[in-house]
Amino acid sequence: MAKKSTPSKTSNKLQFRSWIETFDIGKELKVKNELTGFVYFLGVDDTAKFTSWVKQHALDWQASSLKQNEKDLVYFVGQQGPVWILRSRKKNSVGHDGLIDESGYTWARDQFGSLVAHFKAHHLSAVQIEFHGTEEDQDLGALMGMDMATYNFRQFVDGKQLADLPKVSLRKTLGSFDKNTVKEAMIRARAVNLARHLVNLPPNDLNPESFAEIAAKKLSFPSTLKVAIWDTKKLVQEKMGLHVGVGQGAEHGPCMVHLKYRPTKKSKLKPIAFVGKGITFDTGGLDIKPSSAMRLMKKDMGGAASVIGLALWVAESAYPGPVDFYLALAENAVDGKSFRPSDVITARNGLRVEIDNTDAEGRLVLADVLDVACTVKGADEPEYVIDVATLTGAIKVGLGAEIAGLFSNDDELANAITRAGQRAGDLNWRMPLFDKYFGDLSSPFADFKNSGGGFGGAITAALFLQKFVRGKKWAHLDVYAWSDKAQGALTSSGGSGQPVQCLIEFLQNRTQE
Repeated sequence: MAKKSTPSKTSNKLQFRSWIETFDIGKELKVKNELTGFVYFLGVDDTAKFTSWVKQHALDWQASSLKQNEKDLVYFVGQQGPVWILRSRKKNSVGHDGLIDESGYTWARDQFGSLVAHFKAHHLSAVQIEFHGTEEDQDLGALMGMDMATYNFRQFVDGKQLADLPKVSLRKTLGSFDKNTVKEAMIRARAVNLARHLVNLPPNDLNPESFAEIAAKKLSFPSTLKVAIWDTKKLVQEKMGLHVGVGQGAEHGPCMVHLKYRPTKKSKLKPIAFVGKGITFDTGGLDIKPSSAMRLMKKDMGGAASVIGLALWVAESAYPGPVDFYLALAENAVDGKSFRPSDVITARNGLRVEIDNTDAEGRLVLADVLDVACTVKGADEPEYVIDVATLTGAIKVGLGAEIAGLFSNDDELANAITRAGQRAGDLNWRMPLFDKYFGDLSSPFADFKNSGGGFGGAITAALFLQKFVRGKKWAHLDVYAWSDKAQGALTSSGGSGQPVQCLIEFLQNRTQE
C-alpha cells in the first residue's frame, strides 16, 4: 500500500556521473601546450622500470636521489610536469589472522583517490596513467578510488560534477587490462557515493517521505528492482507499534520502503534480506540530546543510505541472486505527540517494550522491520537477514569511526562478512552477543525495556534486535557512516558510505562459492 508522494523541490533524477568512464583506455593522450601530469603504478618489484620512469622525467639534479628513494609513493615535478610513482609492496601482517590487514584493493583505492585532489591543486588539463604488473584487485581499487574521490556535495547539488577534472589516458604495459573492471568500479563508486550523498543531505530536505520518494522516483533502477512503500497507515495496520511510536511526533510520518530485486534468470541462490535504520533526524525525542550530540544527527539514517546504495549496485550489476532491501524510515522529533519514557508499546511480533529512553529509538524501528523481513515465507524467505544501523555511540568508543561492530548468531555468516570487509577496506570486528547482559533490559511492566545500564551498550542493543529475528541466520552491523576528515578516496568530510563496499564484496563472494 503505497502513499501518494507530494511534489519534490527538485524533480530531477539523482544521477552520479562517472569520471573514469571518460578515460581513454590503452592510449596515450595527444596533448599540446597543456599542463600534463604522469602517474605510474608499479605492481611488481621492478627496479629497472622504476629507474626508467625517473630517467624519462627527472631533471639532472633530481635523478640521483630519486633512484635511491624507497618510499611507496614518489612525487616530483619533472621536465614535462608533475609525476607520481606508486609502488605496491606486500606488508607484514599486523596479526588478528589478517582480518584488519590492508588489502591490495584498499591501498590502491586510497592512494589513487587521494591523487584526485592533487590533480585539482595543480590545475592539470591532462593526466597519463600507466599500470605496470598490477593485479585485477589493484586495478579495481585504483579506478574505484578515483571515481569515489570525484564526489563533492556542493559541486553535486550545484550541477558541477566533474567540472574541474583533467582528461585521462590509461594503459597497462605488463599484463592485460580488463575493461569490465572499469564498469565494476563505476557501479561500486556510484553505490558508495549515493550512500554518502544521502547522509550529507540536510534534514530539512531529507525526511521519511522525501527519502521514500527518492527510492521510488529519483533513482533509475532497472526493471529487475521493484519499490513498494508502506505509509504510516499501513504500518498501523501491520501493528508495527514500535516503528509508528518513534515517528509519531514528526511532521512527516514514519514509513517503510521495500526494494525487491529479482534477477532475470532463475538462480540457485536463496534470497538474502538487508534492513537499514533510517532515522532522518534524531533529536533524542523527549530524552533530548545536548546540542553537541545532536549536531550530526542527520547521519542517523546512514544504515538505510548504505542499504539503498547496495540495492543500486545489485540492480546495476545484474546480480545473479534474489535480494530484498528494507528501509525503516522515521524522524525522532520533540512534540506533544512524541512517545514518552515509560510508555509500553507492542511490537509487530507481539512483544511489549517499555520505553526506558526515547533516544534508543533506532532499535525500535529496526525491530518491527526486521520482523517484516523475517516473516516472509515461500520462495522469498531469506536465508540470511543483515541489518545496518548507526545504532550506538558505544561501538565508536570501542572500535573508532572506521571499524564497524559486527554481531551475529551464525559463525559462518559472521566470518564471511568480516573477511569481505578486510578485502574491501571496509572493516568490521565481531563483538559478543553475551546473553547475560540482556538482564539490563528487564522490566516489571513489559517483556523488556529498550535500553539498560551504561556499560556494554552496543551489546545490549544487539541483544534487543536479536529478539525480533525469529531464529533466522542474522548479522547486525553497528556503523558510524561518517568521516570527520578527508582521507584517502574520501576527499571531504561527511558521509563515508560505510559499509557498502564490505557488503558488495560479501555478495560477490556468495556467487563464487
